[in-house]
Amino acid sequence: MNKQQKYDIAYLRMAAEWAKLSYCERKKVGSLIVKDNAIISDGYNGTPSGYLNKCEDENGDTQWFVLHAEANAILKVAKSTQSAHGATLYITLSPCKECSKLIIQSGIKRVVYRDKYKDTSGVDFLEEYGIEVMQIKDI
Repeated sequence: MNKQQKYDIAYLRMAAEWAKLSYCERKKVGSLIVKDNAIISDGYNGTPSGYLNKCEDENGDTQWFVLHAEANAILKVAKSTQSAHGATLYITLSPCKECSKLIIQSGIKRVVYRDKYKDTSGVDFLEEYGIEVMQIKDI
């Protein structure tokens, strides 16, 4: 195992810990954005800041206003003085197609994820665009 693989596993484990902060019951997802060996942003899935922390409706379905973990991390970078250009996104669940557009626009060049989302069109789109995407299952 090389040094990059060791870092990939460590950051993915940290994203898994971050996922535990989510108030969502159905699925807890965490993400980190790393650039130049430093964590520049983090996120987990949940409702917008200051809003009621209830992610699911009475049927257990995800509310339409819930933000995905990677979207939260990208938006946090946008509010800071940092740039995600050239960074790596570590996420516990592969990105959906909507978030894949945000990843591309933010300048992220690499995505490392643990679990595969049921709809793989987000990953397919990232790969078509030339972003390196890698799954690490057993962490």
